[in-house]
Amino acid sequence: AAVLATAIPGQPLAYGRILRDAANRVMGIVEEKSATPEQRAIRELNAGFYAFRAAALWPALEKIGCDNPHREYYLTDVIALLAQAGEPVETLALSDPDEIMGVNDRRELAVADLRLRRRKRLELMDAGVTIYHPDSVAIDDGVRIGCDTIIEPGAQILGTCRIGDRCRIGAGSILRDCDLEDEVQIFPYSHCIGAWVARDARIGPFARLREGARVETGAHVGNFVELKKTRLGPGSKANHLAYLGDSTIGTGVNIGAGTITCNYDGQAKHPTEIGDGSFIGSNATLVAPLKIGADAYVGAGSVVTETVETGALALGRARQVQKPGWALQKRSARVQAGEAKTAIRDAAGKS
Repeated sequence: AAVLATAIPGQPLAYGRILRDAANRVMGIVEEKSATPEQRAIRELNAGFYAFRAAALWPALEKIGCDNPHREYYLTDVIALLAQAGEPVETLALSDPDEIMGVNDRRELAVADLRLRRRKRLELMDAGVTIYHPDSVAIDDGVRIGCDTIIEPGAQILGTCRIGDRCRIGAGSILRDCDLEDEVQIFPYSHCIGAWVARDARIGPFARLREGARVETGAHVGNFVELKKTRLGPGSKANHLAYLGDSTIGTGVNIGAGTITCNYDGQAKHPTEIGDGSFIGSNATLVAPLKIGADAYVGAGSVVTETVETGALALGRARQVQKPGWALQKRSARVQAGEAKTAIRDAAGKS
């Protein structure tokens, strides 16, 4: 008529005790506040999970009363009523007593979270994942990690991340809902959310991959580089201080330090396309919508607003002007001005 889960934890908990007769048949459940000292010594506890045969449950529910210290109707009283009626009641012992932990305040929530994450780490290490300083690492239950992957101290791997074999997740990195293929390296303190990273790619340190970022095989995303809804093609590199948003970047492209795609005009987002083998010079400003052809060059410091043809060189900066002697004259004028101010102060002091 009923099956209920039970557990025997290492330390007593304020849970109902399972009452059995001399033949070890379940005869009822007594709540802790209603139990005698002898009953409180019983170690087998009610886990709070039940399965009932409905035809037996409904009549028993009509018979429960509220004669208890709380004046409450206890579902657990049904077990004794079924046993008294000769209905068979069985138990299912839980192998892990942590399954019956209650969470009634923030302290108990922290304890439950700690035990859940510890169990996840042990499961992963048993499956061939190396975790340095395990207690410093947070891994959600839905995460999957392949064999021979290394997790460094302080990493957080959250949500539904899937990480392949022989990867390395650097210290202090945070990954949420990411998909990493085999042999990916995430260097320390990188932040990745909703990103896909192909085999043998390198991310970080201090990189940021936002939703929709796709880093293809062998590509590199370096320090202080941010990708948003951007595909970085196979073997392409953006190694320093760049923002690449709403972009499609081909194979073997080099993105110079300080490059930004100006994808937002104040009202809408616009795409940037960069063809295979192109070279984007440092501090280039690419104003979208924009298309740069394959094997093109963009000169350092350029502001590019128009299509760049395949194999072309684009320059979008003012010609350098040089004025000989200007710096010396400026410095001399400053010295003279400083001497004049000193003379005025001295004269004012004497007067």
